[in-house]
Amino acid sequence: MSARLILCDIDGCISPEKSIPWNMARYHEFVGLVRRANAGNGPVAPLTLCTGRPQPYVEVLMKQLDIRHPAICENGAVIYKLDDNCSLYGPGVTPEKIERLKTVRAMVEYELIPRYSGANIQFGKEAQISVYSERADLLPIVREEIRKYVLREGGPELCINCSHHYVNISLASVDKGQAVAWLMDELRIERSQAVGIGDTVGDLPLAQNVGYFACPGNAHTSILKIADYVSPDTALDGLLDILDQPAFMV
Repeated sequence: MSARLILCDIDGCISPEKSIPWNMARYHEFVGLVRRANAGNGPVAPLTLCTGRPQPYVEVLMKQLDIRHPAICENGAVIYKLDDNCSLYGPGVTPEKIERLKTVRAMVEYELIPRYSGANIQFGKEAQISVYSERADLLPIVREEIRKYVLREGGPELCINCSHHYVNISLASVDKGQAVAWLMDELRIERSQAVGIGDTVGDLPLAQNVGYFACPGNAHTSILKIADYVSPDTALDGLLDILDQPAFMV
């Protein structure tokens, strides 16, 4: 069955994981391909974003790529629609959960971060917390500190994962998979008609809710094991190779 929608992660796929300049020549190639697809001129299916990044970051890319379907932000905690500039919380997010998450953010921002040089909280998120560090060895330590705090305080129930340079703290039962299932219902697209691209542990729920899943060669081991296709290339080069595969064609 032909693909009707591509759901693509950003970091490690469209952009480098590290804070370095993008390969603009390859990015312009990607932009041209996606803009044609989103205008209905193929050859690949229309593409939207499914990322841990906050809404303002996603909005900029949506405008560059002429994305016309809603995008998934903050690992499923936020849905953003460019056509009416509307943001809404993803499935499973409630006002009570947001209030409890704020107490965790305060601990991370004012108690934990000052103790660890090189760790920073990512600004701009509404329903998720992300801590960034160039030091990969620091991430499991930060994750454990947060886990102990939540256990001591009796909640909220969280899902805490490490990616290449981030500790992502999400509300339990709020992930990319839940948001993808919601979006497919909204767009009346069958799971078998949706294809996904990702590279980290946070993309596992995405992979489980699409008919076909691919990853670039730089993906986390857990993603490499379950992907239907693994590109021999990394990051954006890998993404362009993936988009050349039959499963991503209309």
